[in-house]
Amino acid sequence: MKIKIKQHVSTLTKSDLETCQNLVMVLPEGIRNEKWPTVAWREVLKERLSRDPAESAVLECDLPNATRTHISFGCVKEDISPFALLGLARQLIAPQLAQNPASLSLCMPGLPAKLASRVSEALLAALLAASERMPSLKSKPAPASKLKSILIYNQKKPLDTRRVEASAAGNNLARYLTTLPPNELTPGLYRKRVAKLAKQHGWKMQFHTMAALRKKKAGAFVAVAQGSPEEDAGILHLRYEPQKKSAQPAYALVGKGICFDTGGMNLKPARYMHGMHEDMEGSAVALGSFLALSELRVNFPVDCWLALAQNHIGPKAYKQNDVVTASNGTSIEIIHTDAEGRMVLADTLAFAAKKKPAMIIDYATLTGSCVAALGTNYSGAFTNRDSLIDDIIQAGRDSGERVWPFPIDDDYDKALDSHIADVKQCSLDGGADHILASRFLKRFVDDVPWLHVDLSAGNNKGGLAHIPTDITGFGVRFTLELLLSRQVQDKL
Repeated sequence: MKIKIKQHVSTLTKSDLETCQNLVMVLPEGIRNEKWPTVAWREVLKERLSRDPAESAVLECDLPNATRTHISFGCVKEDISPFALLGLARQLIAPQLAQNPASLSLCMPGLPAKLASRVSEALLAALLAASERMPSLKSKPAPASKLKSILIYNQKKPLDTRRVEASAAGNNLARYLTTLPPNELTPGLYRKRVAKLAKQHGWKMQFHTMAALRKKKAGAFVAVAQGSPEEDAGILHLRYEPQKKSAQPAYALVGKGICFDTGGMNLKPARYMHGMHEDMEGSAVALGSFLALSELRVNFPVDCWLALAQNHIGPKAYKQNDVVTASNGTSIEIIHTDAEGRMVLADTLAFAAKKKPAMIIDYATLTGSCVAALGTNYSGAFTNRDSLIDDIIQAGRDSGERVWPFPIDDDYDKALDSHIADVKQCSLDGGADHILASRFLKRFVDDVPWLHVDLSAGNNKGGLAHIPTDITGFGVRFTLELLLSRQVQDKL
C-alpha cells in the first residue's frame, strides 16, 4: 500500500495538533540555550529537555492536549553527516512506529531551509524502510503497518519526494527478495517474480537458459550451475528505455544471484552455510537500483543483468582443477568451488560489456576478506577508472551508504597465474581475496568503465543507518547518487 505524503509550507499550530496523535519534531542543536522558534507547546518541550541533563539523542513526551499527542524529538547539528542523520531519523521514528499509527506528522521548527530538507528526506527514508513488511512465514506474523499518510510541516518550500520514494521502493524490493528462504526463491521462482515486475513496469526481458549459455560457450557460468538438479539457472537481462529515445549509451547493472550456496564440492560447514540464501543479494540490489531508476523515469537507458543460479553438490558439480572457458575465450582453472560468485559474474559481465555501455556496476556478496577488511558498516569498491575514485567515495558519503575503494594493481595477478589455463579462479592462500576477485572480474569487462561493489555491508546486525533490518539492501541509494551525478556522467 502506497503511503501518501502531504506537505505544508506552514508552522504546526495547536489546532493542527488537536488531530495529530503522533509527531516527530527535529530542533536545532543548542536549542536549550538559545531563543526558541515559534512552536506549539514549546514550554512543555523546554521542560522535557530540562529533565534530561545527558542530552539524549531522542526524547519523548505526551502533550497535555485533547489527543495526548505523542512526540519524539531531538536536536540536529547543521553539519551532521548523511549517515548519522539517517541513523538519527531511525531513532526518532522508532517510538512512533511502535504505536503503529495510521498517520504521522513531521515538524522541523527553526531549522535552516537546506537542513530542513535533509532532515525531511532522512525521516521519509527511515519511515518508508521501517513500514515495509518483510517476508514472514510465522503462523502468527506481526501486525502489518497501518501507516497511510505522512504530513510534513515547516518546509520553506515543498520537498521533491520522488527520489526518496524510488530509492525506498528499490531498497525494500532488495531486502524483501534477500529475506525469502531458499525454497521460496529458486532461480526459476526468482525469474517468475521478475517477469511480473517487467510486465508491470514495461521492461524488456530476455532469459538466457542453460542450453543457450552452452551454445554461447559461457563455460564459467555453466560450470557452477551444472551441479543443480534442476536446469532453472540462467542469465536474466532486463532493459529500461526512456520515453524519449536517447542516443546515450546505457548504464549496465549486474548482480550475483546465487540463490543458495552450499560451497559446492568444497562444502561449507554448517556455521558458514547458514544464511547462504542471502548470496543473491547482489542481484536484488541490482534489480532494486534498476527499479528505482525506472520509477524516476531517467532520461537514459539502463540494462540489468541477473546471474541466477545455485551452487550445489552432486555428480555433475564442477570440481577443483577443472578447466573451463568463459564466453570471452578466457580459460579458467578451478581452485575452489566456493568461489562461484566470480564465475557466474564472469560470463554475465562479458555479456554486459559486449553492449558497450557507458558504465557497468556489479554488486555481489563476494568475499569474506572484504568483511574482514571493512567489517559490515562499509562495502568495498573496485574500479578500472582512477578518475572516478573520489566520486565513488563522495557518492557513498552523500547517500549514507558508505563505500571504500581498494587497489587493483596489475601485480596482484601473480597470485592468479596458472600453469594450465589463462587464469586461476582464486588462490588457496587467502589473503586479499577481495582484490584478487576484482582482478579476475576485470578480465571480463574489456575497457568499459566498471565499478565492482563487494557487499560486505549487505548484512549488518541491528540494521544500518535508516534500515532497521539485519539485511540492509545496501547499494540502491549509493547507485542513484552516483549515476545521477552530473560530474560522474561528464567523466564517462
